[in-house]
Amino acid sequence: MDPVIRPPTGRGPRFRLLFVAEAVTLAHVARPIALAQALDSGRFEIRLAVDPRHRPLWGDLPFPVRPIRSIPTEQFLGALARGRPCYDAATLRGYVREDLEVIREAAPDAIIGDFRLSLSISARLAGVPYLAITNAYWSPYARQRYPVPELRPLTNLLPLPLAGPLFRAVRPLAFASHTIPLNRVRREFGLASLGTDLRRIYTDADRVLYADFPGYVETSELPPGHHFVGPLLWSPAVATPEWWADIPDDRPAVYVNLGSSGRADLLPIVLDALADRPLTILAASLDRGRLGSIPPNTRLAPYLPGRQAAARAQLVICNGGSPATQQALAAATPVIGVAGNLDQHLNMQSVQRLGAGLTLRSDRLSPPAIRAAVGRILEAPSFSAAARSISGKFNQCSVNVVDRLFDDGFRKQSPS
Repeated sequence: MDPVIRPPTGRGPRFRLLFVAEAVTLAHVARPIALAQALDSGRFEIRLAVDPRHRPLWGDLPFPVRPIRSIPTEQFLGALARGRPCYDAATLRGYVREDLEVIREAAPDAIIGDFRLSLSISARLAGVPYLAITNAYWSPYARQRYPVPELRPLTNLLPLPLAGPLFRAVRPLAFASHTIPLNRVRREFGLASLGTDLRRIYTDADRVLYADFPGYVETSELPPGHHFVGPLLWSPAVATPEWWADIPDDRPAVYVNLGSSGRADLLPIVLDALADRPLTILAASLDRGRLGSIPPNTRLAPYLPGRQAAARAQLVICNGGSPATQQALAAATPVIGVAGNLDQHLNMQSVQRLGAGLTLRSDRLSPPAIRAAVGRILEAPSFSAAARSISGKFNQCSVNVVDRLFDDGFRKQSPS
């Protein structure tokens, strides 16, 4: 029988929601936490299942957390950099078993997952409605051009005019290779294959929640089960550093944070490139030892409250991923994305199309390119105007769409 959301019985008026986050990057943990905290606690009883590797950044959460396992971040990012599947069948089988344990313990009315691909199997086996958080540029209905990401050794050996067409030619086969492990495990559990389109793997759910606003990505007509919930903004639970009150007001501030899935080793290049510019650099990095001497115009902290830093700055330099760029654009601050993996390139493609930022390639980063991009954005008012326009669109979005789903109930969508 297709899973149906119904009002809870026997436990009072609240719906019990199980959030499951895949902790391979901080983004996939931050978004479920942001959505869970935005929902009405009087209406929803929330539990979170997540690998605790990012635990120091959460602060005190108003709901219980159950530890689960995610593969190491280094393993995940290494597979992305080489264009290999991030999960093998054995890992996904283990995930399914652990998912089912957690589902039995939590007895949820619905499950909301972020990049926990095994929920495509485990939620169906448990007969529990499943909602997947993702980005619209991974939708099967996105009208998308695929830029070549940083892929070793392809983009190391070939110039981009050759690497780009080669990547676009083999991309369907590469996407297909990423679908094999999950489809194999689905068949083992008696579920049909999802086919060879990786986007189907990422969006196989009873409802799909896009953490974007309508129009951020160009799409064909979406089916009824796909919903825009707007950006799910989150900042680490850290205080501002001692130097925060002393940031000069007489020159632009640039917030630099290359994030958990970016090339943190590139931060010294960025800082050195801007060392002689009349700017104040607000930089976040855990790896102080790798940076060497810190330029006089740089203020450094292991972590910064990102939303405050983005609002204080006139420009944000980040890894180009959606959480970092959305944080900046929500504050009406334009963005330079130092993009490496395909997710970051796809997100920055939308930022550039809307005029709110520029992309620099992580595998081609140079001081002249950094200085040129920073100068262009700070000197041209159109970038800030575009960021303000996007900020306004963010403010029109609401997670109330999730409330409405539970008002109406829903059935599993037939595959399209």
